[in-house]
Amino acid sequence: MPKLALLGGEPVRRLDERPYPKYPSIGNEEIEAVIEVMRSGNLSSLRGHKVKEFEEAFAKYHGVPYAIAVSSGTTALHLALAAIGVGPGDEVIVPAYTFTSTATSVLMQCAIPVFADIDSRTFTIDPEDVERKVTEHTRAIIVVHLFGCPADMDRIKRIAEEYDIAIVEDCAQAHGAMYKGKKVGTIGDAGCFSFYQSKNMMTGEGGMIITRDPDIAERVSMLRNHAEIRGLKDYLKRHSPQEAFNMLGYNYRMTELQAAIGLVQLRKLDRMNEARRRIASEITKAIREIAGLEEPYVPDYAYHVFHIYAMKYYEEELGVPRDLFIDALRAEGVPASPGYEEPLYANPLYRLRLARKLGCPFTCPYYKGRVTYEDGICPVAEEICYRRGLWLLIHSELSDDDVKDIVEGIRKVVENIDELKRIRQG
Repeated sequence: MPKLALLGGEPVRRLDERPYPKYPSIGNEEIEAVIEVMRSGNLSSLRGHKVKEFEEAFAKYHGVPYAIAVSSGTTALHLALAAIGVGPGDEVIVPAYTFTSTATSVLMQCAIPVFADIDSRTFTIDPEDVERKVTEHTRAIIVVHLFGCPADMDRIKRIAEEYDIAIVEDCAQAHGAMYKGKKVGTIGDAGCFSFYQSKNMMTGEGGMIITRDPDIAERVSMLRNHAEIRGLKDYLKRHSPQEAFNMLGYNYRMTELQAAIGLVQLRKLDRMNEARRRIASEITKAIREIAGLEEPYVPDYAYHVFHIYAMKYYEEELGVPRDLFIDALRAEGVPASPGYEEPLYANPLYRLRLARKLGCPFTCPYYKGRVTYEDGICPVAEEICYRRGLWLLIHSELSDDDVKDIVEGIRKVVENIDELKRIRQG
């Protein structure tokens, strides 16, 4: 039996000699698109036309009337909350297991994040816990389609309708994913996307908000550009001065260079997603036969796009701590990670109420609720963070041989698990 690389044996794959393909894959189409913009001399969306083209193409792809390009996924979330009127005194329910900006976007509006637990199978927000966390102060729910797996939107929509709460979909890891045949981002009040370079489609940095609501679209369009109102006289015929001037605007615009890349990437998105799904399927076939590893759960309603291959690890079956198992995988050249290592509320930002000087928004006199960020409020998220989570960092450019090496590395570590147990005992 080959000796584990962690113990001095030959690894399945030496990454210094055979690195995995780079992601993102930037081809001639992206390069030519950027050159075209550079030659035009119009790099800002205020002067060029690529951002408008990208917005139109993205809206068409999703079957919605409005898409507004912005500078990042974080700013997309921020502007969506601002556009639906979230502010001081409000609570927004967010999952405890997600990237940091899902929750910090709430703080940006001086509102209070309330953390809900996750479903133990999909890792997406648990509707039952969402309903438990609703209060008279709840203004919105941010639903994250984590790792490319759509959340249970029917149940979330029922809660939102019953309590008159807005839904913001965080689709930063789920471009092209579908819930019951509907693309994510089109089901709630607003859908927010990130185009950071690791995403299923990318522009380097950048983001997008999609919506069917003309009022949300109008407010987002103004908010991303200093809250300037073009055609003020016409606007004031439809809105009161209080509605027109109560917006603090930002410069959250996307550049023409980003949009040019985005137009190319959008054309490739479905192909790249299918590649991710094929890769995930091959890995799943291999690990189903391994006791102690549980493949990602894909609900019947979901078209999963596998931004990350997130599985579960069971120390009680394999007999070694998760971190030691991951170290052994990495030594063999397997791109493994424990993932999010603590729920968001464990961050001192929340535990110590450090968001702003003097404790705002937690000490805001307009906030009449009570929120806690103590251990135990989201036990499933804590279990995934501290014990179960095991990510494989896959992407669309991996070849069959790359996937074969990943699978072989996993099998090698499992077959030599007794050697790892001796390390633990020693």
